[in-house]
Amino acid sequence: MTRRDVLLSGAAAAAFAAGAAILGRLGRPEPARAETFEIAKTDAQWKAQLTPEQYSVLRQEGTEYPFTSALLKEHRKGTFACAGCQLPVYSSDTKFESGTGWPSFWQSLPNAIGTRQDTSLGMVRVECHCRRCGGHLGHIFDDGPPPTGKRHCINGVALGFKPATA
Repeated sequence: MTRRDVLLSGAAAAAFAAGAAILGRLGRPEPARAETFEIAKTDAQWKAQLTPEQYSVLRQEGTEYPFTSALLKEHRKGTFACAGCQLPVYSSDTKFESGTGWPSFWQSLPNAIGTRQDTSLGMVRVECHCRRCGGHLGHIFDDGPPPTGKRHCINGVALGFKPATA
């Protein structure tokens, strides 16, 4: 093995680690929060209710892989709700195609989400979560369309969809 081989393998390992960090905090415990929520369950109760992917995102602030959510291509009229407690959080009327790989909305429903500053991954972002159960939904960015200019970049696995009735 040459010095070049060692350096290249080290660079590959660093790139892999960086990629894993970007895709979320899978397997890490949920960060401590000072907030309390209407719906409070034990870790065991959340694990019993949610799929492993939902648990990772909603309770551990993980991130699903881009372009994997069935809700990315959901274009029917209806309501998107928190997968943890079924609180309606987004209307299909505010959904748009951002090209980022995650369902995107320019506005949440009134009194549906809470926000906090997220300084993970060496940057400052606005994290959004369900105001009723505290489930992590995604992040809000300032590069969305009018009328708000916001892009709520939401993990599809954190949502359920209920089509509008005629």
